Amino acid sequence: MNHHRPEGTPAPAVDETDLSRRLAAMTLKEKVCLLTGADAWTLPPVETAGLAAMMLSDGPVGPRGASFGGNTPASLLFPSPTSLAATWDEEDAREAGRLMGAQARRMGLHVLLAPTVNLHRSPLGGRHFECYSEDPLLTARIAAGFVGGVQSAGVAATAKHFVGNDSETERMTFDARIDEATLRQVYLPPFEAAVREAGAWVVMAAYNGVNGQSMTENRRLLADVLKGEWDFDGVVVSDWMAARSTEETALAGLDVVMPGPGGPWGDALVAAVEDGRVPARVVDDKVLRVLRLAARTGALDGIPATPAPAVPDDVRMRLRQLAVRGSVLLRNDGLLPLRPRELTRVALIGPNAVRFAAQGGGSAHVTAEHVVTPLEGLRRVLGDDVEITVRPGVFPHAKLLPLPADLAVDPVTGEPGVRLELRAADGAAVSAEHRQIAPWWFPIVLAEEVTELALRARLTLTASGTHRLSVLGTGRHTLRVPGRQDQHHEQLQDGDDIAALLLNPPSHTFTFTAEAGEVEIEVLTTPQRNLPYPVTLAGLGYEPPRGDDDDELTAAAEAARDADVAIVMVGSDADTETENLDRTTLALHGRQDELVRRVCAANPRTVVVVNAGAPWLMPWAAEPAALLWSWFPGQEGGDAIADILLGSEPGGRLPTTFPVAEKDVPILDTRPVNGVLEYTEGEHIGYRAYRPGGVLFPFGHGLSYTTWEYLHATASDGAVEVTIRNGGDRPGREVVQAYLETGQGEPPRLAGFAAVEAGPGQSVTARIEVAARTLSRWNDGRWTLPAGPHRLLLGRSATDLPLTCTLD
Repeated sequence: MNHHRPEGTPAPAVDETDLSRRLAAMTLKEKVCLLTGADAWTLPPVETAGLAAMMLSDGPVGPRGASFGGNTPASLLFPSPTSLAATWDEEDAREAGRLMGAQARRMGLHVLLAPTVNLHRSPLGGRHFECYSEDPLLTARIAAGFVGGVQSAGVAATAKHFVGNDSETERMTFDARIDEATLRQVYLPPFEAAVREAGAWVVMAAYNGVNGQSMTENRRLLADVLKGEWDFDGVVVSDWMAARSTEETALAGLDVVMPGPGGPWGDALVAAVEDGRVPARVVDDKVLRVLRLAARTGALDGIPATPAPAVPDDVRMRLRQLAVRGSVLLRNDGLLPLRPRELTRVALIGPNAVRFAAQGGGSAHVTAEHVVTPLEGLRRVLGDDVEITVRPGVFPHAKLLPLPADLAVDPVTGEPGVRLELRAADGAAVSAEHRQIAPWWFPIVLAEEVTELALRARLTLTASGTHRLSVLGTGRHTLRVPGRQDQHHEQLQDGDDIAALLLNPPSHTFTFTAEAGEVEIEVLTTPQRNLPYPVTLAGLGYEPPRGDDDDELTAAAEAARDADVAIVMVGSDADTETENLDRTTLALHGRQDELVRRVCAANPRTVVVVNAGAPWLMPWAAEPAALLWSWFPGQEGGDAIADILLGSEPGGRLPTTFPVAEKDVPILDTRPVNGVLEYTEGEHIGYRAYRPGGVLFPFGHGLSYTTWEYLHATASDGAVEVTIRNGGDRPGREVVQAYLETGQGEPPRLAGFAAVEAGPGQSVTARIEVAARTLSRWNDGRWTLPAGPHRLLLGRSATDLPLTCTLD
């Protein structure tokens, strides 16, 4: 095997002879023990091999650390991967990777479980904010840059989820049926680029199956393709709880089972080796791969680690710039950029204005030290002399925000937070402890004698009226408020997937009427005990008294009418776009569409900002004077949005197609049938499958604050050069895109792209390299390059291609 490292991915030189010596010093039991996690996030140390424990961590929007839930430490929250892909810039991806790698080193991590390089097969995919794009080439280029950036810090990047994990419905078990040509031309290229070009040190095997074989047992894809054809010399780790067999996974090419210390290997794998069912060399190969990973990430004695890069002092500014470069200006009738000197009153309206969504939901969640809100961002750029009126407009959210930290105290200790008591059947306390406020508390270990959880808090209510209090978790819940009748609700989990409980905990909202002042509440939960795991979670949410949608719509329209400009923020949240759930509709929740229309009718100077990680329908898209798509922009998102509204160049281009209506979406069903998900559309996904009238905003679309003229294009030596001119009065950035016209009755496909910048009146030439593989097709078990010349269409998006040229 050729243990190469691509250029640009520095790591300590790996001495294979030294690794073999360390392997020889280990017993079979030590070897097998190393191949299953010591716990949920670490691999065990092996003293005889000089191996320290290695720590793994999610994820795609920044390293979270080795915890999940209420005790998660603050970290850096990056813009969502869809935002990063919207930069259409491999160097921006590399910069994000470098910063994540530096933060991971600061947190003592060895492996970052990112990037997610599955594709946007259907816009309903619940985890698409965590993926890059609907196009394999764009995804591959962003992934390669990101992997190179992470690993330059001496931290392993993990290309996941290999492969066909492009939706969340029945994700643990569905079988993706994908023909070989589609696999090779669409779904494998991002992984191949991450491995063969960027040199990823880890690949994660997905939960699902492909063509009848679960991915952790899929020898053809793991052993033959990944490790054989692509010469991958790193570690294949299972997705958490994805490994469900002993011999099959061991022989297929899986190297590490996570989490631990349980799982299907351990003593069972030792026995399989001793009985001859699994050759000893198979285990040795896995151990060598883990040792190689340890050498690369600084976990082997005697091998110096890559010098840890410092997290730069201006990291928050860099995150803000990444969010600006990924935001996409979809429409602009001249309202943007706003001119501060013309503003005295601004109306900031919408559910996402008051409940800003910096990230999506699921295992990628990162707790940021501070998330800059849109109000904070606008106040910074507008100053204190401009009056900013804030109205939510409507209330579309299904779940309440976590109980505010300044609202609740432990009634026993008086400290900010709540009291958690675990009680036995006779009411006696098994344990009692103070808990600080968190989105939820996990894990709460349920000893056999525990029959009831009690959460107690003394709340300081700041207003009189109807208060809303929500409780997270499964079981039978009771809310007790002094002087009021107890309220009850039961919510149970179907199935035994602990990830469903952790990632999408059920929530129920109680209401109670109270005057402003102090009130002590108690939430009692009889936990669901017919589950295979003796843990649960709990959480409390709260919302103060408020009006209804009708009241708020009226107030929002009045605020807009009285303002010089109205900024409407609509979108989704981490409960709507999340791991473990696909969306059921592309329509914005609640009455958000009505809100946009009423505000636009009240004030023609309205800009709409959509705060979401993946496409939603915008039947009102032609009504506002300007329309900006901010994605989930991370912790500095409020500042980034304000920067753009007041003049910073919005750099983004769409990495996925935005449809006119649901009927226009080529693939609008992510539900397996009898456990099988048929990819019958082949390679026709995304922009290559939409009919012309069904596209609201095309793949690659994005406006600038200047104008661009496409002058001419020439092709030579496997590249095309496109000259464009900045026709405006300010500097700008343009992404020049090349699409291959196949001439075989198939729609054009992306063949390359390049981002360029130019000042007012300046011309600039973009050079787009077009790889032979991009032109090639998979036929009869091999890549073939069709005879040229190859006709390229060049322009600003998949539907705006004014220039052509031919490439030999």
